[in-house]
Amino acid sequence: MATVAVSNGTFYYKNAVEKQKTGSNNMGKDEFLKILVTQLSNQDPTQPLQDKEFIAQMATFTSVEQLTNMAGEMKLLRQSIGFSSGLIGKTIGWTQKDSNSEPETLSGVVESIKIKESKQYAVVGDKEVPIDQITEIKS
Repeated sequence: MATVAVSNGTFYYKNAVEKQKTGSNNMGKDEFLKILVTQLSNQDPTQPLQDKEFIAQMATFTSVEQLTNMAGEMKLLRQSIGFSSGLIGKTIGWTQKDSNSEPETLSGVVESIKIKESKQYAVVGDKEVPIDQITEIKS
């Protein structure tokens, strides 16, 4: 559990649980907000802007953390697109419902990969097959 101590106008962040035990060195938004609220509630009313640097640094820290998270997500997306592009030229099989709502197994050669609304599709002829519905891949 995170605690914040105030002494002579200086703020100290102390982690009561060892970071080695939790396996995380990242300060999350909850910890950031606790520190911010504590700082604002203990602020000297005669000098309200004295701690603006601290608040700006903490906000910058949070922004950097979010950018790091976004970079990780982009890496996963690139890896996923890399896998999908490997399907081009291969024969895939998938199941869809026919006009009588009966399952029908179809197959065809992947011509390209499309991304629509954050979802990947294999283009086979005039059909767009969601990648997660592919049941078979052949050379």
